[in-house]
Amino acid sequence: MSRWYYDFHIHSCLSPCADNDMTPNNIAGMAKLAGLQLVALTDHNSCRNCPAFFEAAARQGIVPVAGMELTTAEDIHVVCLFEFLADAMRFCDEVDRQRVRIPNRTDIFGDQLLLDGNDELLGVEPDLLPNATGIPIADAPELVTAFGGVCYPAHIDREANGMVSVLGTFPEDSGFACAELHEMDRAGELLARCPALEGKRLLSGSDAHYLWDIREKQHWLELEPGAGENSPEQVRRAIFRQMRQPAEGYRRRETD
Repeated sequence: MSRWYYDFHIHSCLSPCADNDMTPNNIAGMAKLAGLQLVALTDHNSCRNCPAFFEAAARQGIVPVAGMELTTAEDIHVVCLFEFLADAMRFCDEVDRQRVRIPNRTDIFGDQLLLDGNDELLGVEPDLLPNATGIPIADAPELVTAFGGVCYPAHIDREANGMVSVLGTFPEDSGFACAELHEMDRAGELLARCPALEGKRLLSGSDAHYLWDIREKQHWLELEPGAGENSPEQVRRAIFRQMRQPAEGYRRRETD
């Protein structure tokens, strides 16, 4: 088995809370310097900078993953990842239909910049992205699966927009096979508090909003030997196949 170092939770300058220096090419370059091999772009309620990120990642030899940090109707953040860019963009269109439209105040929230593969400005998103959509947390797993993706609650070890904080626990019937921790050393604490997390695949995410938030390689997924010689499409296929499987023993391998 070979280790593939990942970060599946990074924001670009399309997210108003992210720095304008978080362009697709800057993210890809910093991820390369950090030793990451698998990187997902997960802006708030949008995938529209993912095409540019795919171009930038290809130049750096990084396997890109198209993603989104969905805000549910309960104001819970959910990481949504897609094996295929086209599926991510179709999901983005669906989320657009369920967004609550509030004009963005750039003086308060920040810019929401749409860029091309060379970091040239294509336009701006006029309506505030991070606010809650009309999608309930209970509907998120089935909806994302319908578009060919996988999803899981983001930063459940945080108070703000974390599923455990908002709901008081990790429900037994959540429908999620994975969960994200911002700090993996809190896994034991969360498992003691939420027994339903037992057997879930616990993933790390930096939730980077600034270039310096992108962490040095630390957390990995294991793939069969030879995966590194395959195309990005084949690597993504292997990663998504693994993320849909039971996670028995995963925490021990990742943290040994």
